[in-house]
Amino acid sequence: MKIRMGIIGMGGIAEGHIRGILQSNDAELVAICDVDPYTLQQKGAQYSIAKRFANYRELLQCPEIDAVSICTPNHMHYPIAREAIMNKKPFALEKPVSLNEQEAQELKRLADEHGVTNMVCFSYRFKGAARYAKWLIDQGHLGDIYHVYGQYLFYTSIVGNKPLLWRFRKELAGSGALGDLGSHMLDLTRFLVGDFQSVCGHTGTNISARKMLDSERMGEVTVDDYCHFMAKLDNGISANYSITRCAFGRFNYQRFEIYGSKGGLVYHLDDSDTLEVCLGDVYGQSRMYQKMSIPPHFQANQMQAFFDLINGKGDGLAATLEDGVMNQRLLDTILHSAEEYKWMDLKGELG
Repeated sequence: MKIRMGIIGMGGIAEGHIRGILQSNDAELVAICDVDPYTLQQKGAQYSIAKRFANYRELLQCPEIDAVSICTPNHMHYPIAREAIMNKKPFALEKPVSLNEQEAQELKRLADEHGVTNMVCFSYRFKGAARYAKWLIDQGHLGDIYHVYGQYLFYTSIVGNKPLLWRFRKELAGSGALGDLGSHMLDLTRFLVGDFQSVCGHTGTNISARKMLDSERMGEVTVDDYCHFMAKLDNGISANYSITRCAFGRFNYQRFEIYGSKGGLVYHLDDSDTLEVCLGDVYGQSRMYQKMSIPPHFQANQMQAFFDLINGKGDGLAATLEDGVMNQRLLDTILHSAEEYKWMDLKGELG
């Protein structure tokens, strides 16, 4: 029997969830929810969905829905995921999972107590190049890992004269470029090489005021446009990251470089994900990085991974709320570090 899916929040990020549902033999889209009546009507007609809800609680209480995707602005992640848990509905939750670690810890505790299947949508875990890179590292082909360098660059904050959208307000987004883009880099690092021990961050805002949505007045931007940070990881690995939404001409430019005692690799995402490697003395002496073809079995689909989790067939590589808590702890600590102008340790155990 197919998993009957509902989607809460019909903005741009929901389109990827919809595609994943429509492509799967294990699920079907049966309900949608959005606070905007026009969006609800337009998307309902586009996908021939009869069950349309303006209130997420009503969708979550509907007995004809088995599981949900939560694709709302960040400040609604916690209350909607909490309600999903209370209604025993498995959920795929967009990142970051909450506005702070306390909320994330509460969601994990409740999901564990109620036995509710969950997945956090750190979508780059499902890129073939990222999974192949993980396999190469896990198999020891790079030797001992020494350094990680990460970049995630967008130009979305400086194009189109954007008004004061929710992404520019701390009370709605939690953070700016760090939570939006940097959360992916943090998760990819943990996915590929291991956990963080300490961080040192620097944040800033290039455009400090934007036009209000409902008037010509200007409102204050209260999140970061960019965040650069250093980190110390397990096993003595050092790391350095550059994250910004003000990189002119860049769109979804993501680059990961990992260097070890026996090799190095470069993961690059722009229009498509690619992997270049330099392994062993022959390639090392010639300073040659070779573009790799990604073996087909490393390809994966995010939504299918969620359905596999529900059906008890997960491969162990999808992120859950345990990863979401650690990610939120890192976001909070980096922001705190930037405020205090000093290194900070990652402390505390997961509940």
